[in-house]
Amino acid sequence: MNEPLAPVNLVIIAITGYLSYVGFTNPAFLRHYLFSTQAILQDKQYYRLVSSGVLHADWAHLLFNMFSLYSFGSAIEMLFGTGTFLAIYLSGILGGNILALLLHRNDEYLALGASGGVCGVIFACIFLLPGTAVQFFFIPIPIPASIFAVLFILGSYYGLRAQRDNIGHDAHLGGAIIGLLVTTALHPEIVPKNPVLYPLVMLLAISIMIAMYIRSIGHHRWR
Repeated sequence: MNEPLAPVNLVIIAITGYLSYVGFTNPAFLRHYLFSTQAILQDKQYYRLVSSGVLHADWAHLLFNMFSLYSFGSAIEMLFGTGTFLAIYLSGILGGNILALLLHRNDEYLALGASGGVCGVIFACIFLLPGTAVQFFFIPIPIPASIFAVLFILGSYYGLRAQRDNIGHDAHLGGAIIGLLVTTALHPEIVPKNPVLYPLVMLLAISIMIAMYIRSIGHHRWR
């Protein structure tokens, strides 16, 4: 019998699915492990930076993230190894939550989901496998990865500024960029292979992070 080609990714999906289901049925469990700026900064509950990545708000949230993780994460694990996949995924979750912590450090902010890690894996695929396309259920036409990367960064910035939805744009942006930085450390050849897209994405992302951090200082000062 053939072994699964991406066993660690499948294990992560199974664990995330199970713990998310526990969170659906046990509000106390959910509250104890979700992302909370107050619990992390004041109560030193740093485990929430990781544990929130295995919890989701509802079935749609869980299924979308896990389908994306299966699609992109399996490719990373099969082609570049389990260690590379784990490093990118876990750093994406941490990176997304750390950015959220910086931007919301003066307020009580709650969040949950694996989106930071998933975005890190998607961006790793974009640069490790140039020429690929990204496709979602609600968009029938594949989007070239280079266009998706730029639109994703700009969309995250708009979402962060507008704050009109319940989407964790900060976690998405932080996860994507930290995941990409870890990918760069492990596979520095992606930089010369993407001589235009790589610096463009990094410049946009860093500029947005700095702008949003300065904006968060101003909001705290004048509120």
